[in-house]
Amino acid sequence: MKTRLGAVLACGALVLVTACGTDDNSGLPGAVDFSLDGLHCGRTGTLLASGSSAQANAMEVWVNTYQANCEDSQINYKATGSGAGVQEFLQGTTAFAGSDSLLTDSEIEESRSVCRDGGRAIHLPMVAGPVAIGFNLPGVDDLVLDAPTLALIFDSRVARWNDPAIAELNPDADLPDVPITPFHRSDGSGTTDNFTSYLHASAPDAWPHEPDKAWKGHGGQSADGSSGLVGMVQQNVGAIAYFELSYAHQNDISTVRVDTGASEPVEATVENSSNAIAEAEVTGTEGDLALQLDYATREEGVYPIVLVTYEIACDRGNAPETLDLTRAFLAYMAGEDGQRALGEIDYAPISGDIIQQVRQRVDAMA
Repeated sequence: MKTRLGAVLACGALVLVTACGTDDNSGLPGAVDFSLDGLHCGRTGTLLASGSSAQANAMEVWVNTYQANCEDSQINYKATGSGAGVQEFLQGTTAFAGSDSLLTDSEIEESRSVCRDGGRAIHLPMVAGPVAIGFNLPGVDDLVLDAPTLALIFDSRVARWNDPAIAELNPDADLPDVPITPFHRSDGSGTTDNFTSYLHASAPDAWPHEPDKAWKGHGGQSADGSSGLVGMVQQNVGAIAYFELSYAHQNDISTVRVDTGASEPVEATVENSSNAIAEAEVTGTEGDLALQLDYATREEGVYPIVLVTYEIACDRGNAPETLDLTRAFLAYMAGEDGQRALGEIDYAPISGDIIQQVRQRVDAMA
């Protein structure tokens, strides 16, 4: 049976990444075929998860595909932001959490009280993609910025679009004399953590703040979630903000090319972010798959502002009533069909060796 997007998206029935009646910021194409042959379905029931809004568009495809083929199962994923998702997981109210930043040592220790039988939370890298810098500047479609200039803009120390620092990077652009309005996330966000990690690594003198899920820069205005930032950029001339590439493309928002020191500024694309993921190193131990990214890369064709969204789950000691469904759904996400779907909606699949390890960890969950 072929199920089309319009037929399966219904309020209250499936994953809802935006509330019913609001603007649809999904990165999905107009008609998506969710049918698959041979998808393994776990035990029927309901699975609760929450967290990263960066993966909301990917989760929309994954949930609808799984439910179209496993009709007696319901997956409810709330795109509440990484911070809130991790908190709910550590409170034991969800089966797994989506997070765009790594758990702290104290959070891993806290997870031992949620994961039974001596288990602990592990990071399962499931989806990656570029954090695009979107802007609203009529008459300017092509804009190049580097890390020091971005740091000064988002720290409210470069305040107008015709500032000499911006003009030097864009000699052929007709930059208007209008105020810059930088927007940042108001909620605890792994996207913020990754964006500020890039600023801190690539422009430490211009960005003195430590990377964090909570915004530490000076000034600017805030909005809730990636969709909130998209709305602010659309509504305000002179605005600039950071959000996942799928949101920029779906809403026709121009994005910055980043001067990394390579021979050419690097565009935010799936291919260029995949190049960054290929350079990542696994730094987790004891079955954990936490990755280390090189935010300060100068390699050709490597986009530096990339986030990896992890599914945070117990390696063992999962709730018996949801273990089978959790394992089946995560196995689909990490499988060839789940990963193949990512490139069609502006996300980057996880590289071969790493995703093979993810599949092994999911299969071993107990």
